[in-house]
Amino acid sequence: MTGDPRDCPPDDAVRTRPPRSTVVVAMVLLGVLTLATVLSRQATGGDALPLDVLDLVVAVVSLALLPVMWARRSVPVALVLAALSALSPGATPAATSGVLQIARWSPLRTAVLVAAASAVAHAVQGLWRPPAFPYGWWILCDVAVHAALLGWGAYLQARTQLLADLRARARRAEADREQALETARSGERNRIAAEMHDALGHRLSLLAATAGAVEYRPDAPPEQLAAAAGRVRSGAAEALEDLRRLVRLLRGGVDQLAPPPTLRDIPGLVDAARSVGTTVVLERSGDRSGDRAAAGHDEPEPSPPVATAAYRVVQEGLTNARRHAPGAAVRVTVTTTTDEVRVVVADDGPARAATGEPGTGLVGLRERVELLDGALEAGRSPAGFVLEARIPWA
Repeated sequence: MTGDPRDCPPDDAVRTRPPRSTVVVAMVLLGVLTLATVLSRQATGGDALPLDVLDLVVAVVSLALLPVMWARRSVPVALVLAALSALSPGATPAATSGVLQIARWSPLRTAVLVAAASAVAHAVQGLWRPPAFPYGWWILCDVAVHAALLGWGAYLQARTQLLADLRARARRAEADREQALETARSGERNRIAAEMHDALGHRLSLLAATAGAVEYRPDAPPEQLAAAAGRVRSGAAEALEDLRRLVRLLRGGVDQLAPPPTLRDIPGLVDAARSVGTTVVLERSGDRSGDRAAAGHDEPEPSPPVATAAYRVVQEGLTNARRHAPGAAVRVTVTTTTDEVRVVVADDGPARAATGEPGTGLVGLRERVELLDGALEAGRSPAGFVLEARIPWA
């Protein structure tokens, strides 16, 4: 249903009943006003006994109907009170309070109709129960009083609606704030988890590969065993420092994560993989790298998010090759064009069933690349396994 929102009362206000003490006080006040109206009419009008009895009966019925005004069927009750006010002034206090009640809680159109009915009923009362002053003044006062009651009730209803809207807005703002906080917490947890997987996980996989090589070749020359032990020691120290940094960050300290890696750090990844026995070939080409490197200029870098994503693709590819195809040769190709960075990590080894729980590296890596409007593909090829990412240059 459509229409003017002002014609609709507040949802919670329609169901709200006043406290019992308020009802009692209102009943007492209206009873006093009704009694005063009846007595003053009898004192000034000199009505006959039947009219006196009529006034008393109407007054009692009107007061008895007042508690129903706070029920859902208050509009019919207000119309009944208006009809009674046409018979006797004893219903005037109850009828006018009914107009205020309807204007307070009901739609504006309904309130206007009830106020008009009550005003007409009092005009009829003035015709056959002439007041002490001219009838024209009676009509003027009748219309003015009902207009004032209608305006007062509409104001109270608008104020109630405004307060209800403000409370609802405050509740929504609080809910939105809690949701934003939870989203921020979730995003931070995901960021830290990705950092732990990418950095710490890669270092630990290198340590595992180095330790596996020493275990497999205990008869290697002492210098090779010493070099492997040195790599384990330095890798463990770096992994421990990464772990300390993450723990400080989780505890709410001011420490930040390590600076994001760039394309210039990819050769270091390749060297680390070679140091544990993996055969890795690195090829770099493209409009933005080869020509400038050959000319002796510094290689241009894309934006930090793009460079970090390309680095993580190489890192994940090397880690997966060591985990799923140990001993396989790996080819890493980084191509930088004017439009994108293309990274391909391919190995030539057969797939091997992974041990333990499946990882989330490719899932997080795909999310990282797609957030940059890139695309990531991973799957088997005739020669082995291929991980390819295309990331727009920015």
